[in-house]
Amino acid sequence: MSKFVCPILSRTDMISILAESQIAAIIESDLKNPTPDFVADIYTRLLVYLDLLHEEDEGQVEFAALEQLENPHYHVGSARIMNLYIKVKEVIKRLQCPADITLRDLLKPQGDRTQFFLSAILNFCLHKDSKMNELRPIGEELTLLNEQRRGLEDKISQLNAEITEYNDARESELPLVQEVDGKVKELRQKIAGLNNHQMSLRASYRKLKERSSEMDGEISRAEFDLVQSVQENANLRSKIVQSPDKLQRALEEKRPVREEARNAERLAMQSFEAKTAVLEVHTKALKKMSKHFDQMQAIHEQVNSAKSIEKDYKALKAKLSDDGLMDKSLDAKLVELQMKAQQWNELKKLLEKERDMKVEEATKEYNTIKSEVESRRHDLEARQRKVESVLAEVHLYIMPNHPILI
Repeated sequence: MSKFVCPILSRTDMISILAESQIAAIIESDLKNPTPDFVADIYTRLLVYLDLLHEEDEGQVEFAALEQLENPHYHVGSARIMNLYIKVKEVIKRLQCPADITLRDLLKPQGDRTQFFLSAILNFCLHKDSKMNELRPIGEELTLLNEQRRGLEDKISQLNAEITEYNDARESELPLVQEVDGKVKELRQKIAGLNNHQMSLRASYRKLKERSSEMDGEISRAEFDLVQSVQENANLRSKIVQSPDKLQRALEEKRPVREEARNAERLAMQSFEAKTAVLEVHTKALKKMSKHFDQMQAIHEQVNSAKSIEKDYKALKAKLSDDGLMDKSLDAKLVELQMKAQQWNELKKLLEKERDMKVEEATKEYNTIKSEVESRRHDLEARQRKVESVLAEVHLYIMPNHPILI
């Protein structure tokens, strides 16, 4: 960091510094042979540049101070010079110059002393400008950090609002999720029961199918026997035409066979009826199984919808966890920014404290100088009254011998 030093500047450097800083445009002869008006003007401009004197305050005198003078309008210029002298002396004292400025340096300035004091003040102006240039990036960075902090606070408030909405939505959907979970459990139990029932139906269906195959075999055998009986009847009829006696004997011989064929036909009819009844049972079972299958499909669709709802719930839960992690990271950033802001506030408080201490010291010095000026003013008034009394005595002494002609 740069340190303030007070070298004596050349007149050319002083002229260029004043011109570059737009304080004043002077020439070298003004510094060689300075006049009171030039010195008062250049000191005033430097104090205004350092923000130690305002242009509207230049030349103003307090009315309370003017009322204490006998002829206030004669002392306006001297009051302005005294005010300027006090402020310039305060600046020189703060700069810790090896020499002290006097009132003579404003009323009857000398070139070398004016150059010395102007060099000190201009060095301080250069030091102040360098300090301000070093602090300007910090101020810009602080402004940028404040803008980023405001943006992050807005984003945090937006995220908090979204989190609140998600929490409200989750709380509002929680009864529905619990109801869906209960329905899913019921459907799972129902599916397990239906699966058991389906297994039992399949076992009964296999048994009925086996019995049906057995009955099909019996029916085929009965049909084969029936065909044989028909053939035998045809043979018997042909034999009846040829020999009735033989036919009679054959009929009597075949009567047991006919009875057996009728019995076989009767058994075949009974088997056919039994098979028809089994077929009806199978048809009813098929209808019942198709109905159960439709119910199982509906339950399966409900299970799929419940799974999709559960998947959406898990996605929302994962999103909420991600939002929670983002909130934690934003909270960490906010804490870091708050710590930086706190450090800047502490630095600002230290600077304000230092400024207040300097202002207090300047006020004390000003009060001291003011009391000295008041005491000197009282001494001057006492001397003025003494001189006026002496002049009055001299006037009274001279009046009788030398009358004054008007």
